Amino acid sequence: MGNTERNTFVKTAIINATISLLKEKSFDSISISDITGAAKVSRNSFYRNYADKEAILKEHISNLLEQWDYDYNHTRKTDKDSEMYGSFFAHLKDNSDFYLLLRERNLFHLFREAYLEKYGPKPEQDNLAAYVVAFIQNGMLGWIDEWVNRGMQEAAESMAQLLSSNGIK
Repeated sequence: MGNTERNTFVKTAIINATISLLKEKSFDSISISDITGAAKVSRNSFYRNYADKEAILKEHISNLLEQWDYDYNHTRKTDKDSEMYGSFFAHLKDNSDFYLLLRERNLFHLFREAYLEKYGPKPEQDNLAAYVVAFIQNGMLGWIDEWVNRGMQEAAESMAQLLSSNGIK
C-alpha cells in the first residue's frame, strides 16, 4: 500500500470510528484515544490528518457534499433549480442516519458551516451577487434545518415539490 492509499485507509478508519462512537455517546465524551483505539490507528496518524475531533466530521460532511456535487453534475437532465433541489434533498435523505445523528448530538452546525463554505457567498463576488447567494443559500439552509429538525418526515421528492410550489423553479 502506497502513502496515498495508506492515508486514505487511516482517514476512513478514523471517520468510521468517530461516527460509530457518536452513535453510542456524546461528542464531548469521545476522546482521541477512543477514536484511535476504535480505528486501530496511532495518535500520530490521527494528528497527521486532523487538528481535532471536529475536523473529522467537517471533512466527512465536505466529502459528502463533494460527492453529491459530482454525482449531480454528471447525471442532471436539466438546469432547473427544482431538479437540483430534489437531488440535494435525495442526498440528504440517503444520508439521513448521519445527518440526524449530527442533529441528535447538537452538531448540525457543522453541516451548516460546510454547506455555506461550499455554496455560500465568496469574497471574490461583487456585493450584489454575494447578497443574492447569501439570501438563497441561507433560505435553503432554513428549509434543510427545519426538515432535519422535524426528523426528515417528507420524501425528498415532496421537499422539492414544496420548494417548487413556493416559488423555487
